[in-house]
Parts: sequence; structure tokens; C-alpha cells
Amino acid sequence: MPVALAAAFSSTAFVLGCIVLAVLCTVAAADALGNAWRLAGVEIEAPRIVRLSKQVPGNVELKIKSTNRTLKNVRFGLPLPATITAELDEFVMQIPKTDCWYRLQWTVEPTECGQYAFQMVCLETASLLGLWLMRRQVPVESEFRVYPNLRTELRSAAALFLNRGDNGGHLWRQVSKGREFEKLREYIPGDTYQDIHWKTTAKRKEPVTKVYQIERTQEIYVVLDSSRLSARRVHAPGSGETVTMLERYITSALMLAVAAEKQGDLFGLIEFGARPNLFLKAARGKSHFDTCRNALYTLLPEEASPDFNELVSFIRTRLRKRALLVFLTSLDDAAEAERFRESISLLSHHHLVVVNMLKPEGAHPLFEGEPAVSTSDLYDRLSGHISWRKLHELELQLRAEGVQFGLLENEQLSGDLITQYMQIKQRQLI
Repeated sequence: MPVALAAAFSSTAFVLGCIVLAVLCTVAAADALGNAWRLAGVEIEAPRIVRLSKQVPGNVELKIKSTNRTLKNVRFGLPLPATITAELDEFVMQIPKTDCWYRLQWTVEPTECGQYAFQMVCLETASLLGLWLMRRQVPVESEFRVYPNLRTELRSAAALFLNRGDNGGHLWRQVSKGREFEKLREYIPGDTYQDIHWKTTAKRKEPVTKVYQIERTQEIYVVLDSSRLSARRVHAPGSGETVTMLERYITSALMLAVAAEKQGDLFGLIEFGARPNLFLKAARGKSHFDTCRNALYTLLPEEASPDFNELVSFIRTRLRKRALLVFLTSLDDAAEAERFRESISLLSHHHLVVVNMLKPEGAHPLFEGEPAVSTSDLYDRLSGHISWRKLHELELQLRAEGVQFGLLENEQLSGDLITQYMQIKQRQLI
């Protein structure tokens, strides 16, 4: 600027200014060309898979080294998807030694479940003379896997796992005898006639009683509905956001898997939309739980209606042993409820079927709760009563088919589901 002002008043200063400007441009060009590959020797390694939980802060750890030269004040940035927020937009660090790995931890917090690609890390540093900012994008091969957050559900259902004995076993009084035959023994006064083994009694010419044992390992399957009605949104407990009904069902299904693992049962998954899409044979262990979680965390609702006839045929061909089938679906649509009722009788004769759905908002008897205070409130109550009445009639129809039906509150969905499972275990209904 001073040379340019002087050049306006003097021809000598004009010539001098041109020389100074040429020297400056030469130095700037040399600085740019000499530092064009300043960041070329930087290598970055990222973990192949970064596992995170929804709305829970997690760390992304990067390994960084420079093979050419030491670097000062290198700015790092991560091009994150919109559903993952970072504690810091950028991070500045030094690389004082070459061929030496340094660790960089980035704290992030995802807001949606799913799978997201993480393909590059952005770098920036000043040139040697500070006239330029040199930038580079280093490719990496990594992905974010955001799973449902089970911490809130575990806190709400923690009391269900606290009733333990001295040896660590869960204390539940068995209401009925077991179903699995164990042995024969001599008749003892008080044994019921139903337990007498008549053929052996006729051979021995004295009463012989059958003894049953409680089945310790049983198969539990969650049948998950991902059809169009599961796309409706409900409030997520513990936060002000809304999520799809399918996401609430997925979280509760994983919580039931945790409960089944603690009880020593085998847990399996069946997912269906317009047709059955997923079948995971009942098993147990951490690897099986990870398999179930990996199969569900990217699941999205479909736009089609379910085909219950095809679903029932699918289950009958794959499940031979009696099992507990826990349906998580929506039956407040009259047409789909009728199709479900007609199809489910083929399963209820061989398996124990329990159908659960989220209770629709406002679906309760007309005179339950606070009285109506306005005309619109009265119409809302009438609409809720009609909805509740239809679901109550469906419950009676399913009960006649040997199917249990439950309307569960959104806030206590996981806890009620686990309690329901514990009661079935207690009564030895499977």
C-alpha cells in the first residue's frame, strides 16, 4: 500500500514499486510452490468401525504421523454427517517427530441411529513464510454404526433384575410344575390322577407317578413389524424428541434380549414388512446379541401393509419346537386387525403367542380420567373411547384363539415387556 501511494506521485517511486511488487510475487510463488507438498507425507489411520449409541457421547480415535517433516499447528477437521455432532469443529496439534504415531481423540454425539460413511480427514497448515494456507484431504476407510440407546431403558427396568439370591440367581416363585418329563417314581398320597402313568401302573400293579422338571432353556422370538403403521412417530422417553414406533420396538426388543440372556433362555428375531425379511435362529451369548443389534440398527419402516398369511407360513416352516412368540405390531387398523386374527390361529395351537402394541394416544374408556371441559374435548374422548372399544373387542377375540394381547404405555414399554416375559416364565406357560 505505501509503495502504491508513492507511485501515484513519482515516476521513480512507480518503477521502484513495480520492482518491489515483482519481488513480492516471486517470493509468494516460491513459497506456494515450495510448500505445495508440505502435507503430502501425513498418514492417518482410522478404526474400521466406530460403534456409538444414540445421544451418547463417544470418541473417534485417529492415528497420525508425518513421514517427511515435522509440522507445527496442523488443523484437523472431520466432515461429519448432519446427524452426528462434534464437541469441537476443528483441532490443532503439532507433529514434532517424523515416523512417529500420534493419537487424536474426537468426541462426537450422534442424534439418529444408522450407518454412516467416514471417508476423509481434512488438514490445513501454514506455508513456511506464512503467506499461504496449505490444505489436503486424507482418505480413510471407516464407518459409524449408531445403535439404539439402551441406557435409559436399562435404568427404567433395573429393578426387574435386582431380586437376586445369594448365588446370583433370580428369585421367581414357580407357580406351576414344569412341562419336561424327568422320571417315574412310586405314587405318593397327594399326587393328582393326571400325573399317574397308567401303562406302567398296569405293568407293575401299583401306582406310578410321572415327575416333570422345569425347562431352564427356552426359545424366545420377537416378531417385529416394520410395515407402514410402524412409521408413526411417538415421544421418546427421557428426551423431548419424537421417534418412529419401529425405533421404540427395536429398543424394547433388544432389552428383552438382555432379559432372556439373564434368564438363560435363547433369543431370536423375526422381522417382517410386506413379507418376512429377517430370521435369526434363537441363540445366546454376546456375539449373538451383537448379531441381533447389527441386524436392527439400520432398519427403517416400509410403505406397504403386512401380509400376515405369508408371515404365519414362514414361521411354521422354520419353528418346529414350541416357543414364545412376542409380536410387536400395530393393530389399530380394523382391516389389518381382522387379517391378523384370521391368520394367528394357525400359530397359537403350537406356540405361545403374545401380541403387544403401543397404546394409541387417548384410547381409554369415556369416563376414565378428568372430565371433559369443552365440546372439542368431549369429541376427543368419544373418539378415544371408540378406539379403545375396538381394541378391547380384538383382545377378547384373540383370547378365544389362545393369544394374549397387551396395550403397553410408551414410557413403560420395555419394562412392561420384560415383566410380561417374567410372568410367563414364572407360570411355565411355554
